[in-house]
Amino acid sequence: MTDIQTWTLVFVLITFGIYIYIAYASRVSSTSGFYVAGGGIPAPANGAAIAADWMSAASFISMAGIIALAGNGYAGSVYLMGWTGGYVLLALLLAPYLRKFGKYTIPDFVGDRYSESARLVAVVCAIVVSFVYVAGQMAGVGLVFQRFLGVGTTTGVVIGMAIVFFYAVLGGMKGITWTQVAQYSVLIVAYLIPAVAISAELSDIPVPQIGFGQILGELDGLQQDLGIAAYTEAFTQTSMTNMVLITAALMFGTAGLPHVIVRFYTAKSVRAARYSALWALFFISLLYTTAPSIAAFSKLQVIKDLDGTALADVPGWFNTWADVGLITGADGGAVADANNNGVIDYTTEVVINNDIMVLAAPEIGGLPAPIVGLVAAGALAAALSTASGLLLVISSSVANDVYYKKINPAATEAKQLMVGRIAMAGAILVAGYLGINPPGFVAQVVALAFGLACASFFPILVLGIFWKKCTAAGATAGMVVGLSVTMAYMIWTVDIWGNSDGLWSIPETGFGTIGMLINFAVTIIVSQFTKKPSPVMQELVEEIRYPGRTDLVAKHAAGEEIA
Repeated sequence: MTDIQTWTLVFVLITFGIYIYIAYASRVSSTSGFYVAGGGIPAPANGAAIAADWMSAASFISMAGIIALAGNGYAGSVYLMGWTGGYVLLALLLAPYLRKFGKYTIPDFVGDRYSESARLVAVVCAIVVSFVYVAGQMAGVGLVFQRFLGVGTTTGVVIGMAIVFFYAVLGGMKGITWTQVAQYSVLIVAYLIPAVAISAELSDIPVPQIGFGQILGELDGLQQDLGIAAYTEAFTQTSMTNMVLITAALMFGTAGLPHVIVRFYTAKSVRAARYSALWALFFISLLYTTAPSIAAFSKLQVIKDLDGTALADVPGWFNTWADVGLITGADGGAVADANNNGVIDYTTEVVINNDIMVLAAPEIGGLPAPIVGLVAAGALAAALSTASGLLLVISSSVANDVYYKKINPAATEAKQLMVGRIAMAGAILVAGYLGINPPGFVAQVVALAFGLACASFFPILVLGIFWKKCTAAGATAGMVVGLSVTMAYMIWTVDIWGNSDGLWSIPETGFGTIGMLINFAVTIIVSQFTKKPSPVMQELVEEIRYPGRTDLVAKHAAGEEIA
């Protein structure tokens, strides 16, 4: 066992032990505790849990790699803009009002605001979005185990499934929340330490957010010398239209993600939900303002280490990642001196997987083995924290919105909890399969989930809060059409069908914006010709947007019949 594997194992065992202890100490026996942690999580802790839930394996593992390797840094910035802007949109536009409405899940909100038929459609949307998203998380888990512990991807995913099963099934939202607080602590320390060290080494400035600005000129020059666009040049790989579409899909998709929205129900009050959002934004910004620096630092060092270097003289990190198939030749096989000039041509002979840039950053920067092991533990924390939140969405959708609300309204809390835990166990098995057979690299898979959330949930949430005359038929039709059209386009543009360019060259990661606009149009048009909500529901919709707790809002939040 190498030093890196030893330190990785040490950190993984320590952090997994902490997660399991927290889950055991936080175990619950009520549906309120299982679904929303009893609604009693303090704002700073809830903010950290929201940040961990939201910053997935895509944020930790893939985002810096996309920024660095998408051709230039400008093209990859859509992920930074979309995901960060989307969280602000969610915190300001939706979260406080949904918290005041007082339901456990998005399907719960849709069922009460619109109809039971709309609830079932929302359940399907939530499950589809969550399974697509969780595939990326489990793929990230397998990647970390494969590289740093020398086990196969399948074995790594199974280990991750077992850990998530334990703390998610035992503790529900309460166990997940406090585990995510610990996971955030692990992932942010693991992300910042190598960034600070590499920044100090390359720029003499130990603040990555400032230091990377010092090397951008050199990086631009290197890329131009290689015959590729400057790192900071705009619209070289992606058109302005597609930049807008992808950014919008990620932004509005973030605001419609069911596993993030449910987080605001764990706050003690609407006021606490707002403060939770503020804390979460601070915690998120620590990673998201650091990612561009890791991307630039790593890209600079990779080019310097590889271009013009003899294949026999490549640095050790190159061989370790090539051995697991994440650095390949241009044809997808082993890296070789294709043009027979004795040295590596970075632009034509090497393909580096987006998912390795952060994980390999400590090795590329020459940092010691303990830091490499810590980064691996941080990546696992990011993947598992988001996976657990997504699995809870699937579980609550099945147990609360289908079983309890539709099949057996007389079910006891114990029965509901049993169904919820069984549903979560089944979801974990499906998630594991998707992690072993992912349909793309981590961030790409996650971006598809955001597009689906954008096209299905965002319009009916916004209209459900801000347009009191939005009807059940309109919302149902909008969700069905928005999700169906977007999913059909994503499937149609899969490479095996030969339609990878899509319509008007719109990528599948940006089509969610089109699906969202279609959803808005269908919902608004159908609502003009169908039965309007009851006067009491219209009054409730008006009241949730104003400060204070009116009698009608209080009755609804308490589960009393209002209409």
